[in-house]
Amino acid sequence: MKKKINSLRVFNYIFIIIQFLAIAAFAIIYFNNFFSTKMLIRPEFVVAGAVILVTLDTIVLWTNLVSISSYRHKTDLKAAQVIGSDVQEAYNFAMIGLVVTDENDTIIWCNDLFKDRHLDIIDLNIFEWQKSLKTLKEKGDPDAVAKLIISNRNFECKFLADAGLWIFKDTTDYEAVYTYSKQQAPVVGILSMDNYDEVIKGDDDYNDTITKAKDEIFKYCNEHDILLRKFKDSNYLMLFNYDSYCRIKDDNFSIIDKVRNISIGEDVPLTLSIGIARDFPDVVKLNELANSALSIAMSRGGDQVVVSVYGKEMEFYGGKTEAQEKRSKVKTRVLADSLISLIKNASNVLVMGHTNMDMDALGACLGVKAICDRVKIPTKIVVDLRATESKTRAAITSSFSKEELEELIVSSKDALSEVKPDSLLIVCDVHIPSMVMAPNLLDKISKVVVIDHHRRAEEYIESPVFNYIDPAASSASELITEFIRFASISPRIELSPIYATIMLAGIFLDSGFYKSKNTGMRTFEASTILKEYGADNSMADDLLKDDYEEYLEINSIVQNIKTVAYGVVYAIADPSKIYDTASIAKAANTCLSMKGIHASFVIGKTSGRETKISARSDGLVNVSLLCEKLGGGGHFTSAAATFLKSDVHEVEEQLVDVIHKHLSEAKADARRQIPEGAVD
Repeated sequence: MKKKINSLRVFNYIFIIIQFLAIAAFAIIYFNNFFSTKMLIRPEFVVAGAVILVTLDTIVLWTNLVSISSYRHKTDLKAAQVIGSDVQEAYNFAMIGLVVTDENDTIIWCNDLFKDRHLDIIDLNIFEWQKSLKTLKEKGDPDAVAKLIISNRNFECKFLADAGLWIFKDTTDYEAVYTYSKQQAPVVGILSMDNYDEVIKGDDDYNDTITKAKDEIFKYCNEHDILLRKFKDSNYLMLFNYDSYCRIKDDNFSIIDKVRNISIGEDVPLTLSIGIARDFPDVVKLNELANSALSIAMSRGGDQVVVSVYGKEMEFYGGKTEAQEKRSKVKTRVLADSLISLIKNASNVLVMGHTNMDMDALGACLGVKAICDRVKIPTKIVVDLRATESKTRAAITSSFSKEELEELIVSSKDALSEVKPDSLLIVCDVHIPSMVMAPNLLDKISKVVVIDHHRRAEEYIESPVFNYIDPAASSASELITEFIRFASISPRIELSPIYATIMLAGIFLDSGFYKSKNTGMRTFEASTILKEYGADNSMADDLLKDDYEEYLEINSIVQNIKTVAYGVVYAIADPSKIYDTASIAKAANTCLSMKGIHASFVIGKTSGRETKISARSDGLVNVSLLCEKLGGGGHFTSAAATFLKSDVHEVEEQLVDVIHKHLSEAKADARRQIPEGAVD
């Protein structure tokens, strides 16, 4: 239509110019009486000529208007054919705008929606009017939808290319209701004060630390419109909406830092663990999810917020403080007796650790075997020697005779035949289902026990009958040693010297020969207990020694060290070689032993389809947090991550990206975590 109007405009310009020139020429000739014009042309002839000229102009104007009207009528008919003239009122009622464009993307028709909103868009190029619509046309997908704002109102737009029809749906009211509903969606949280019992020391009302912490908590909740209700001395229920949740999230849950700072310098720090659940309409379900999130926060050492988003992966915030060692022989005795009671009621017991079983996992399994032998319950350890770390495999084959091994271990495949209705499965040094030695046993045995010292991950063995995760412990062998010593069963549980030696080697391994930050009084006490049972520390050390080839292998990895940030390094193992998991871990430890390095990461292939990262820290960087961003986890100072079907360079890119994005979050407050003068 625009082309038609332009053509008529040019014609009219030419017609007017011709008339003007003709009239001007006639006037000059007539009034100057050239060629005796006044004699030849009488005045009445001039008047008649003027009338004829006006009549001609009128006819031309009328013809143009008829032509334009006829063309517009044709386009109206075309649009009516597309949408149906009888339903145009329905489109208006539903606030649906219809726009028809020609082959040049010029708007030739629109329904009343835009006219009623005083938007004159006829004859405009639709892409000059709304640039974002060009992408919609280029996609050529009739199901594609573009969102845009026109005159402060929200629209969704679709394009039907065959008809040249653009469909605009006004979603302003819907967006307003959706935004309001989302902002007012219920969020449930449960707040718990870590180490509360140790801090109050029987004097809750007058304890200065507790009082200050509660004041901060109530003040914070009031500022962010959170309803707080106490249901236990150390626990509070939090009720708020999504809008308040967004504000405290943007605030990085600063209440965690505020409460932690209150107890700086105290023997027992007071910290907070918070579990939050959102994105589900049922508050009862949200309460269950919040409880589960709180359990994970506490099992990971506390001092953090865990957010459970329904149908999605959990989100972790904080976790800057390592789990505090809580010495309680009474609690250990109660737990040990509960475990022994479960064992007594079982027809038989199967014990297993994680894949690539290391010395700590083996030591913990042997300790459980000793407990089961004391109560005379048939027990076997599930071990696939091919899925066992080389030193651990050597320790198994060299420490036990063939006959002893037949009574001691069973393969994953043969373990299925050992399963009975009353069988008990005990999982040591791991709590992630996909990482256990025999995942299929988890589906076959209903009663499962989990004993671990790693920070709890989101993926977790479901509904264990006994669950003991203590991130403050240096190793799983340490936990089992405490069970053996402090159980109330009489006579006491006996432990053979070879079992005790392997368990001591497990403590050596996971505590870095007592150099790890997780090493505490409990670690030394557990080592003393094992010595009493005849553990040979020289032999335990020999079990962990590297052979010459492994020593060269580790050195070759360390030679590739790169610095990614101040005090943070990583090394890449030879992509063409397959490495033992322990070798990668030792390479990370070797990197960390160098002066000025606070965190180290080593990347290497451990099988044809697996690439692993082993991470170590001296306590200034929370490597567990960084590994969690990569899909792994572990301890504050010792963590790992596994990648399937990824080469080392792809893993390197992911690691470097995570370090750049989250290093500041992972850095610990050294002066708060480490005694003054311990680190320069």
